[in-house]
Amino acid sequence: MNNNNNMPCKTRFSATLGALALGISLATAAHAAEPVKIGLLLPYTGTYAALGEAVTNGMKMAIEQGGGQLGGRAVEYVSVDSEANPGKAVPNMQKLISGSQVDVVVGPVHSGVGMGAVKVARETGVPLIIPNAGFNAATGPLCAPNIFRTSFTSWQTAYPMGQIAADKGYKNIVTVAWRYGFGTESVEGFKEGFEKAGGTVSKEIYVPFPAVEFQSQLTDIAALKPDAVFVFFAGGGAAKFVKDYAAAGLQGKIPLLGSGFLTEGTLAAQGAAATGLLTTLHYADSLDTPQNSKFREDYRQKFSKEADIYAVQGYDTGLLLAQSLEKVAGNTQDRAAWTAAMADARIASPRGDWTFSKAHNPVQNIYLREVRDGANVVVSTAATALADPARGCKL
Repeated sequence: MNNNNNMPCKTRFSATLGALALGISLATAAHAAEPVKIGLLLPYTGTYAALGEAVTNGMKMAIEQGGGQLGGRAVEYVSVDSEANPGKAVPNMQKLISGSQVDVVVGPVHSGVGMGAVKVARETGVPLIIPNAGFNAATGPLCAPNIFRTSFTSWQTAYPMGQIAADKGYKNIVTVAWRYGFGTESVEGFKEGFEKAGGTVSKEIYVPFPAVEFQSQLTDIAALKPDAVFVFFAGGGAAKFVKDYAAAGLQGKIPLLGSGFLTEGTLAAQGAAATGLLTTLHYADSLDTPQNSKFREDYRQKFSKEADIYAVQGYDTGLLLAQSLEKVAGNTQDRAAWTAAMADARIASPRGDWTFSKAHNPVQNIYLREVRDGANVVVSTAATALADPARGCKL
C-alpha cells in the first residue's frame, strides 16, 4: 500500500499546489460557463414605466450589438419592478442580491428608490450602476467603490445655466420648483452657478410635490418682474407649468429657463407655449454626431420608436458592462478588479465621450438647448467635461 506520508516533503508540497491550482482552475471554468446575472431594479408599471422600458431597451441593445455576451459569458437578466416605491427598495435589492444572486444591479430611475438601493449596495459590495436617479448623495456623501452612475447629478444639469443666465445680462432671477430632493437640489445648483457669475436669486418659490396648480406662483412672478425665471419641473408638471406660464401672459415678457427635464419628453404637450425655452442637459436628440445618428437609427429600427435620454443612459450602461467585463475576461468574482475596470472606462456615447470622476459620476458635456419648431435644438455646449463636485465623497 502506498503511503503519502512516505513521500518526500517537496513532492507532497508540489502535489498539494497542483491540486489547489486544479481546483481553482475548475472553479473558474465552472464560473465562466455560467451567465453574467444582471439584476434590473427599474419601474415597469406606473408613472415611470416608460423610463424603465427605455433604460432596459438601450442597455440590451448595446449588449446585443457587442455580440450578446459580456467578457465571453452569456447574459441573464433578472427583473424586479421597483414601482418607483422607496419603501420597497431595500427588500427588492435583497431579492435580487440574496435571492437571485445577481452579479450586478442596474437601477433605479427614482431617487427615493436610489437611497435604499445605495444602502444595500454599500452593505453587500455588489456593484450598483445607476442609469438615471440623479440625487447628489449617490456620488457625494454616499459614494462607494462599487457604486457608479451613468446619468447625471441634479447639480450637473442646473449649475451651467447660472453662467448662461449671467451671460445674457440677467441680474435678478426668481426660481420655482417642486419641494422635494431633486427640485431643491436643482435650484441650489443653478443658484450656485448664477451667484458665482454675479447674479442674485431674489426669491425661491416652492410648490408641494406633485401639485400642478401654479396660479399663485405665476401671480407672484408677474408682480416681482424678475429678469428671468428658472424652474425645475418634469413630466406632466412641466407640461402644465409651461402652458400656464404662456396663458398668464408671461411668455415673451419674462424669459423662462430650466433644467433640461422641463422640455424632455414634454414638447408635444407644451406645443407653442414652449417656443424659445432655454434648458441645459447632457443630451439632445439633435446632437449632430456619427454616434448619435447611428444610435437613433438603430433604436428606431429595433423598437419602432424614437430614443430619448433614458434610452441613452441605458445604452451607456450596456457599453460600461461590456467594456469593463472584457477587460477582466468576464471575472465577476474579483469585484476589486471589475470595479477598477469600470472606473477606468471611457464611454463613446451618443451624448459625446465621457469618463468617470473619482466619485464615479460621468464627466460630461452639458448642452444649451433652445426649443425651436417643437424640438430641443443644441445652441452650444454650456459646459465641457463638467464634473460634479461630489461634496462629501471620501473615495
